[in-house]
Amino acid sequence: MSTVVEIRSTQSAVRATFERVAALAPALAQTTAEQRIEKIRRLVQVMLAHRDEIYQAVRLERGLAPIDTDGELLMVKFEAEHIAANLKQWMPDKPVDPSLMTLGKRCYVHYEPKGVVLHLATWNAPYVIGFLPVLGALAAGNAVILKPSELAPHSSAVVARIVAEAFPGGELTVVEGGAETAQQLLACPFNHIFYVGNTQIGKLVMKAAADHCASVTLEMGGKNPSIVGASADIADTAMKTAWGRMCNGGQACIAPDYALVHASIEQPFIEALAREFTAQYNADGKGFAANPDYPVIINERHFNRIRALIEDARSKGARIVCGGEYLPERRLITPTIIANVSGDMKVMQEEIFGPVLCVVPYKTREEVTRYVAGRDKPLSLYIFSKDQAEIDYHIAHSTSGSTVVNHNVIQSGTNPYLPFGGVNTSGIGRMVGWHTFNECSNARAIVVDGPALGDPRMIVAPLSDKYKKQIADLLTGKPVPQGIVKLIQGVLKLKGLFSK
Repeated sequence: MSTVVEIRSTQSAVRATFERVAALAPALAQTTAEQRIEKIRRLVQVMLAHRDEIYQAVRLERGLAPIDTDGELLMVKFEAEHIAANLKQWMPDKPVDPSLMTLGKRCYVHYEPKGVVLHLATWNAPYVIGFLPVLGALAAGNAVILKPSELAPHSSAVVARIVAEAFPGGELTVVEGGAETAQQLLACPFNHIFYVGNTQIGKLVMKAAADHCASVTLEMGGKNPSIVGASADIADTAMKTAWGRMCNGGQACIAPDYALVHASIEQPFIEALAREFTAQYNADGKGFAANPDYPVIINERHFNRIRALIEDARSKGARIVCGGEYLPERRLITPTIIANVSGDMKVMQEEIFGPVLCVVPYKTREEVTRYVAGRDKPLSLYIFSKDQAEIDYHIAHSTSGSTVVNHNVIQSGTNPYLPFGGVNTSGIGRMVGWHTFNECSNARAIVVDGPALGDPRMIVAPLSDKYKKQIADLLTGKPVPQGIVKLIQGVLKLKGLFSK
């Protein structure tokens, strides 16, 4: 069976692919941990065997050096290793404590695969974003269809070749194509859908999922604030912020979009940040464009979009501190700092997704709270401060999918025990490690009845006065401590053993 469907597939071809993949789901649900781990390891092994093709594709699309691409592949490898080390503990049934109403019964949670999973991956990190949810879906025993982004066509083709080699049986299948193909896939009755991308498309995915009552995991980014307090180490903060903003050319969902900087250090911070951009990407003074490893924008449309954001801000009175220079033939935009911004500027309304950082001064913590709360809940929020009380305040008075203190962009792909995801418009659900396994599993509650405790007809009609009084007493009385419930359950288990 082919595991790649050609681009511009017809609706009937996409639906036929779904049916073929769905037919594999019942057998996959019965696979052992060892069998699932073998598939996951094979995927990583084949991926790494295609490293040269991956390097070439990424260089063409985003201009990244192999070492930057290795970081992306390493996250996939680490995730696979984490799953391999823990899947045997995740899969078995999990007993749960008894309640007063289930005394004498055995209660447990049984994790079963949801069935057929669709993953609509984005373009800015097509290997880790493409494969990480897939690893968790396979670990949970699902059949999977992956659609890479058409905006990274070279990587999409490489992903398709990797999957075709690693999964000739089709339990993981790649469908290539654009928006029309995505719509055709969303018309199929998947059991769970992953989508990584922007909020506008995420809402459309969620609406389509509703037609089949499919569960969703959406990671949608947004405008991530970085709060720089008066006590922050300016040099250290500037170095880390420059690195975080320029990661992948700024085309990262967790990169800081704007910095809320205490007014007392605004100018020193801006100057330090400008120096850092130069130190990191133009150290020899030959210009950013002369750096062969300087990241570029994914395509002409996004290049023009980012340029329009900068020029809109410039036309409305913003100060371009540094950058704001373009090389259209290379899709290159120099690191740009924008000060004196206002709410009517598009750069403060839209996710930038490029090498641009806006700086907004503030005077009080309460100002920061109002400013962040007045916008959609961010995927990530960063706090730079030496004042623990200030750090605690900002955490307590804000919400985000993740928060990093005194650094940025280090929370994704670095710790498989941490859940990754957003809040409302920045995301729904959680990924990485156990969390992806759980998203792709149906946690099925199972209760096994035991020997009757007293008269088994007590709970059926006609109800006795004694039973009615027992329920009334439970309703008005104090709750029975869980320790006593567990003690009674233990006694009943012992009694059952001895009665045998």
